[in-house]
Amino acid sequence: MQRPFEGIRIIDMTHVLAGPFATSQFALLGAEVIKVEPPEDPDMARSDGGDAVLAENFMGTRFLTTGSNKKSLTVNVKTAEGQAIVKALVKDADVFIENYRAGAFEALGLGYEDLRKINPRLIYCSLTAWGQDGPRRTHTGFDQVVQSYSGIMSITGTEETGPLRCGPQLVDIGAGVTTAFALASALFQRQTTGEGQRIDTSLTDVAFMMMYAQITDSMRTGKDMGFEKLEHGSPTYNQFQASDGKVMLAASNHRQYARFWAALGQPERGLKTEAERHAGREEELALLNALFLTRTAQEWEDFFQAHHVPCVRQRSVKEALADPQVAHRNSFHRFEEGSDRVEGAYTVPLAAYKFAKGGPRIDTPPPPLGRDNAEILTSLGYGEDEIETLRARKVIG
Repeated sequence: MQRPFEGIRIIDMTHVLAGPFATSQFALLGAEVIKVEPPEDPDMARSDGGDAVLAENFMGTRFLTTGSNKKSLTVNVKTAEGQAIVKALVKDADVFIENYRAGAFEALGLGYEDLRKINPRLIYCSLTAWGQDGPRRTHTGFDQVVQSYSGIMSITGTEETGPLRCGPQLVDIGAGVTTAFALASALFQRQTTGEGQRIDTSLTDVAFMMMYAQITDSMRTGKDMGFEKLEHGSPTYNQFQASDGKVMLAASNHRQYARFWAALGQPERGLKTEAERHAGREEELALLNALFLTRTAQEWEDFFQAHHVPCVRQRSVKEALADPQVAHRNSFHRFEEGSDRVEGAYTVPLAAYKFAKGGPRIDTPPPPLGRDNAEILTSLGYGEDEIETLRARKVIG
């Protein structure tokens, strides 16, 4: 079956993580994604990650994460010839996306108003740290800068640790998901209107949306936000020390609370009202702290899951990836034979969802820098001599 975005062409001028993650979602679902990078200063993700050899070859693991199914074109857009190439690409494109500082592409004659004259149906997306307007529009920032600015770090951690950055790049990934949804929505909208669209997404807006529950509550009650505690309103929504490790319990609603205590042979405790649960918090917490020490973390997980109570032992990422459930879900793709400029097998994420048919899949490995220059430029009408001239003039590297 045809995948959702087959026939859609995306000109991807993004770098690092948020933008490349957004465009990778379309590549997995059949879109033609042409990744355009400066030949002398490619996406920094190509030089990032724990494998130094790959990083030196501009095939760093951070790039491998979002590079599958994409084509690679190198263009120096600061030159007139490079700008002409981008404009030629845009003529038949559906989406143009960039994540440089606000105003940077307008200064090059590649802003929305410039490109919509070439292609009125073009969907033009800018993804920045702060957005296209406002007093901070020209400021720069990455995930951890926005985590600090937005207050995410101020509610992450404890009194002992102080503010902490979230381990994964949650704001970048959240911005990538948000941008992908916005682009898909604009493509759907265009089916009705026949017109293109200008999309403005920002990491800071995404950061605030990720705290929507805390912000709504704080703005309504006037209470200051502090560190998010493991316990949320009830001792049975908490982390506990088992005999050999930690257990995360989330018996939060009344049904789960009742099942929890019924499983432990004390069903009368599960009949408490919300007020009674709060009033007896200290006594219940002391009881649970002692109780969880009597079994291993895995024993508690097995026991409570058998009674349909949300509970797991705390795992490392490595442990979690080894769980049979992960293999069953096929959320990752393995290149057993490696790929061009990547020696040896490696694994990359696929998608966090499944389709019954026509869903996400990986067809081609992440491309080396400029791999598709000749193919793409030829399709735009450039001859061999012209391509050689562009290469000699360092327009395409």
